[in-house]
Amino acid sequence: MGDEMSEAVATGLSPQEIVRRLSALYGTPEWRPHGDPMTELVLTILSQNTSDANSGRAFMRLRARFPTWESLLAADPPAIEEAIRIGGLSQVKAVRIKALLAEVVRRRGSLDLSFLRALSPPEARAWLEGLPGVGPKTAACVLLFSLGLPALPVDTHVHRVALRLGLVPLRTPPARAQALLEEWVPPELHYQFHVLLIRHGRRLCRAQRPLCPRCPLLADCPYGRSLAA
Repeated sequence: MGDEMSEAVATGLSPQEIVRRLSALYGTPEWRPHGDPMTELVLTILSQNTSDANSGRAFMRLRARFPTWESLLAADPPAIEEAIRIGGLSQVKAVRIKALLAEVVRRRGSLDLSFLRALSPPEARAWLEGLPGVGPKTAACVLLFSLGLPALPVDTHVHRVALRLGLVPLRTPPARAQALLEEWVPPELHYQFHVLLIRHGRRLCRAQRPLCPRCPLLADCPYGRSLAA
């Protein structure tokens, strides 16, 4: 880990400086955990391979059709699929959601995940990653957004910006990038760092035609400097 982390910070940027510069552009995100781990789990499944708008609509329709998690667990997959069709890949996601709920009941005897708040972050993460379809990113989303515990989910935007800035070695896969960034960024900055890199990836550091001349990190960005060379 040490050798990789020394390479990860080779640009000279600190997490605090990245947060400072991006906050000046996008505002400082406020960490407000919503406290519902099951909601975050289901939302994360629905968000796969679709836009936030479509996954949000799919979630609202799902909850309107099945107002309790117990009624959702009792539903047939085709009924779940119909409710979430707007989110895309509805057949696959319906099966995943039902399997997730069934495994929670098998392990806990209920669909109440409030016990996670009493666990340490590593314990909560390990329990979540033991669920079907829950990997490092999904577990980190639950920890960060619902439980208010330090974690740094690496989605496509965070991954792209981190690679371009040289915060993680080239060709580092997302799960490994998440582990490296979680160690490098102080826990109290995990939320701000995550949200700001997403905003930056959507608005300036885009996958296609990034707006590098407008980037407050350009002077320290190997990718941006290479385009200007």
